[in-house]
Amino acid sequence: MSNIQQQLDDRREAALAGGGSRRIEAQHSKGKLTARERLDVFFDKDTFEEWDMFVEHDCNDFGMQENKIPGDGVVIGCGTVNGRLVFAFSQDFTVFGGSLSAAHARKICKVMDKAMLVGAPIVGINDSGGARIQEGVNSLAGYADVFQKNVLASGVVPQISMIMGPCAGGAVYSPAMTDFIFMVRDNSYMFVTGPEVVKTVTQEDVTQEELGGATTHTSKSGVADVAFDNDIEALLQLRRFVDFLPPNNREKPPFRPHFDDADRSEPSLNTLVPENPNVPYDIRELIVKVVDESDFFELQPDYAANIITGFGRMQGSTVGFVANQPMVLAGCLDIASSRKAARFVRFCDAFNIPIVTFVDVPGFLPGTAQEYGGIIKHGAKLLFAYAEATVPKITVITRKAYGGAYDVMSSKHLRGDINYAWPSAEIAVMGPKGAVEIIFRADRNDEDKIQQRTEEYREKFANPLIAAGKGFIDDVIEPAETRRRLCRDLAMLRNKDLTNPWKKHDNLPL
Repeated sequence: MSNIQQQLDDRREAALAGGGSRRIEAQHSKGKLTARERLDVFFDKDTFEEWDMFVEHDCNDFGMQENKIPGDGVVIGCGTVNGRLVFAFSQDFTVFGGSLSAAHARKICKVMDKAMLVGAPIVGINDSGGARIQEGVNSLAGYADVFQKNVLASGVVPQISMIMGPCAGGAVYSPAMTDFIFMVRDNSYMFVTGPEVVKTVTQEDVTQEELGGATTHTSKSGVADVAFDNDIEALLQLRRFVDFLPPNNREKPPFRPHFDDADRSEPSLNTLVPENPNVPYDIRELIVKVVDESDFFELQPDYAANIITGFGRMQGSTVGFVANQPMVLAGCLDIASSRKAARFVRFCDAFNIPIVTFVDVPGFLPGTAQEYGGIIKHGAKLLFAYAEATVPKITVITRKAYGGAYDVMSSKHLRGDINYAWPSAEIAVMGPKGAVEIIFRADRNDEDKIQQRTEEYREKFANPLIAAGKGFIDDVIEPAETRRRLCRDLAMLRNKDLTNPWKKHDNLPL
């Protein structure tokens, strides 16, 4: 018995040592934590239970049979985050560069299976050199096994990827299929082919950071959601973020104690929208002023900034927010913003999170770049997402809601539950001036007549009264009362029960 205990102690010590002190020091010198240090920061103190610490690879080629480290480069297990169960795996760059072997992949699949079995979120901390070359196709098969688990878990439990080091080649496709991707500036990158291959094939000179760094993926490609300055900040913000998510697709969003009065009035919102319809304002101010304690977690703030997405709480329960941003491209919908918002709406719908939409949209962005890029199909993604969603949907039109973009932004016609307008709302096929120039084409060169007709059109059509008269708007509300009305409606809709016709799956316009 004592011999077995000694063997266990030795192997546990070897596993905890990872790749050894020299490699751990190298990790620290880059400003990076080790795999277990990251888990210690992320999970509540002393709650993480590790599994498969003694697993080793079974490769016998290229001398690998003489080079085995318990754990094989990935730490898996579960614990609590702010008291709630979460599963995780954390790749250890100090062991074989965090490369994925067949055994490494089996460990990841094991923890993902358990997360789905009990219904709890899965967090993957990625820090890996990619497939373990010595194992050849076995490592590729391991990646495919992980990909399959990602697909099966999609829409069942929340999946979050934290990129805290390299993630290249086939390794990028597992994070790509998860719900959210966070990165660390200067220390993490993602790309399908590295700078050397790019140089060989396309003659482009590009650095790792330019090709797939955190700034690139949070501002240009939209692959990642948020970038943080260092490991500690990233993991602490991840703890905050997980708090917004339900554990699985069968449960309601989590409730947190709150100290913000549901009947609170916000008089400053009465002057948020400028009198001049062409002057922009920051719609983010509206979101922050209506959510509990001004706590709003914005996603992809640096990508497609003409639309805002993120999570807040109303009376302690999580709500997803989508809002056109007049400060960027006048709030127009384009390819990037449509994709960004559609994916967010579909996540909320999959996990029973109510959606509040603030609308100030003059239409879809015109131009050959948008048309050639497929704005028709991409815009249809957002339309499809809202129309498909069965969760509570509340819409507030703050100013412009023109043309097809009015329909797309969670209109009453897409089964919106409650649709409000502020007195400043303009709901029409297009803006007054554009409409008048088409209707009264013959007077186009007479500025006085066009101005007169424009004012007539604005008085008659560019207001919420016609839409309200037809029941497309449930009420015209004072901006200051927005939080109170939203809280009451969300409480009323808490037990909403709506189902779509049975289908194997939909055919989203990809």
